[in-house]
Amino acid sequence: MVFLRISKRCTERVSMTTTDGERSLKSQPAFARYPSLEGRVAFVSGGATGLGAEFVSQLAAQGARVAFVDLDEDAGTELRASITERGDPEPFFQRVDVREVKALEQAIMQASEAFGPVTVLVNNAANDTRRKVAEIDPALWDDGIAVNVRHHFFAAKTVWPMMKAAGGGSIINLGSISAHIDLVDLPVYITAKAGIEGLTRTLARELGPDGIRVNCVIPGWIMTPRQLESWVGDAEREKILAAQCVPELLYPADVARIVLWLAADDSRLATGQTWVVDGGWQ
Repeated sequence: MVFLRISKRCTERVSMTTTDGERSLKSQPAFARYPSLEGRVAFVSGGATGLGAEFVSQLAAQGARVAFVDLDEDAGTELRASITERGDPEPFFQRVDVREVKALEQAIMQASEAFGPVTVLVNNAANDTRRKVAEIDPALWDDGIAVNVRHHFFAAKTVWPMMKAAGGGSIINLGSISAHIDLVDLPVYITAKAGIEGLTRTLARELGPDGIRVNCVIPGWIMTPRQLESWVGDAEREKILAAQCVPELLYPADVARIVLWLAADDSRLATGQTWVVDGGWQ
């Protein structure tokens, strides 16, 4: 029987400071420790900022060896340094554009050469820049699909052989609540995010015989710095709190905790599913 250990090391690490509803770090309880993540090799796309940075940080806090890629080299370098300074395993960061499939595949292989076979893949990279329907031409459409869904498939294809050789693994795709609510000016993004749910189901069936689990996490409207700076004002906060069953704003750590569970052996037979973290959006 495996027991979860509780550790101060696993208290919630909040990636921003705000006064609009976020609990303070001191008031947070300790969260679950997953022994199976100790030493496990994880790869996170779009891992330098926002949700991705929280995934990298919390996986490293569990003792995982984390490799991540992002276009933001300064943020990625800073995150790597901060994780190392606090005493967790130093991540492996590379500046990579996930729209460049060959570069992404090479980054995954380089991560496996540095740390060993990747057995946790978190497909997180995305771009939710608002664009009206009239603005979108074929080039913008193709670019949106490339950055928001295409890399999920090719990253999964790349890790498949090494996960199979290792006896299994966990692939976690990031969907979005945007595919389920009344947002506008995101036609390509929403199309891609809806597609991720279908991709998750087919990959779970295809890769399951090799012990590889594939799941989709659907975050609600998460208060990342980008969202707070660009999209979330007083009207949006009011809409969010009114729509949710639990009237409380969501933060990256709220999503990271389910990613940890899906990465760990505790969820060993959970696959082909969508896991929603949205406060009960109605």
